Amino acid sequence: MPTLIPYLNFDGNAEEAFNFYRSVFGGEFMGEGFMRFGGMPDSDQLPDDVKNRVMHVTLPVGDTFLMASDTMPGFGGDFVVGNNSQIMINPETREEADRLFNALSEGGKAEMPMADTFWGAYFGSFTDKYGVNWMIHHQTAPTEEN
Repeated sequence: MPTLIPYLNFDGNAEEAFNFYRSVFGGEFMGEGFMRFGGMPDSDQLPDDVKNRVMHVTLPVGDTFLMASDTMPGFGGDFVVGNNSQIMINPETREEADRLFNALSEGGKAEMPMADTFWGAYFGSFTDKYGVNWMIHHQTAPTEEN
């Protein structure tokens, strides 16, 4: 059974928000803590104000996680209040990832088709026909989080 994880998007204040959530829920951030857009491949081509934005952060909360990132202004997916959350599914296999992506995105709009990523995952994202935002994330390479 895949895991469902709430994934939040922020407009440059993900670090502030997640430090607040950590003060409420306790615990420690997983992995390296705040991964920055400045740490991804070809980040030297990004504007300086984007490089320090949070690319990903994970906070364990009970038996699940709360995850987030900042948006990248001018690079699509701009921040819109009310449309700044997604549901992430972590299927156990690539085949299940493809099945879920194809079934849930039918009649919707794919943002990023399923593909291997630089962070070691098989990943895709879309908005379903009901306007719900989804991410499918199958981890293919070991990380500090798993």
